[in-house]
Amino acid sequence: MKVIFDGKDIIIKELKDFDLGQTLECGQCFHFTKIGHNDYGMVAYGKFLHAVQQEEVLILKDTSADDYSSLWRSYFDLDRDYSKIKQYLLKKDKKLKEAIEMMWGVHILNQEFFEVLISFIISQNKQIPHIKKIVAQISKEYGKFVGQIGDIKFYSFPDIEMMCSLTEDEFRACKTGFRAPYICDAIRCVKEGVIRCEDLLSMDIKQCINGLVQIKGVGNKVANCVSLFGLGHREAFPVDVWIKRIVEYLYFDSKECSTQTIEQFGSKQFGVYGGYAQQYLFYYGKTVKMGLDNKKLQEITKGSE
Repeated sequence: MKVIFDGKDIIIKELKDFDLGQTLECGQCFHFTKIGHNDYGMVAYGKFLHAVQQEEVLILKDTSADDYSSLWRSYFDLDRDYSKIKQYLLKKDKKLKEAIEMMWGVHILNQEFFEVLISFIISQNKQIPHIKKIVAQISKEYGKFVGQIGDIKFYSFPDIEMMCSLTEDEFRACKTGFRAPYICDAIRCVKEGVIRCEDLLSMDIKQCINGLVQIKGVGNKVANCVSLFGLGHREAFPVDVWIKRIVEYLYFDSKECSTQTIEQFGSKQFGVYGGYAQQYLFYYGKTVKMGLDNKKLQEITKGSE
């Protein structure tokens, strides 16, 4: 990887095992807008970024060297050797070969805990486009303007102080539906120190999950997502309806299994690399609709309020 500071742009050349579109579109984050092919505007940690990838060249437009070094390099997880992760997983499990080859460019982002927590509470029973709209609406109403691409404006996700002032009705006005009281309880837990990011970071994965499920409306799936995407617990293995069907299809001859069985399988099968395996399987299986007949596909994709 070669980093060039070119005026207002950061140009990263000879980039291996990274695809901007695959990384953003794989369901781990929601605060971005697609502008064109591998061309995205996004917001993270209160900062706006316009990023474009052309083969092995990633261009971070109008970005300072300080922001790249202190934020974006870590955010995109650019210093991690994903080829070693893939080699480990393939040696462990040959069934991942097609998924890894198809989704070769997925990185797990290092996101901000509070935004991830609220976003995945919103995600329950929602399709990704709907989640993105709600996150964008909350940001527009209560965040700060941070940048613009053409006519598309970008806003920061509101901080804890701003969120504390909002009511359930104000969240419902942003189309959060039944999730509004859960969001309010999560905000309260963070504000009052019932849930502390620094504590969760120091815990093992089981302790972390047990801590997060204290929040109303947060079950194992959301807790695993927050652990993986917002706290760096890369062994987390979130199980939603997609992962459940994909794992059943690949490893259990399409036999119906409990969510707990799938979680235990993921933990035992992939160990400390569970989160990476989950991302390859999730994005690949969802893309090819693996193991789903038309009825099951409709059940999963319909979404509900």
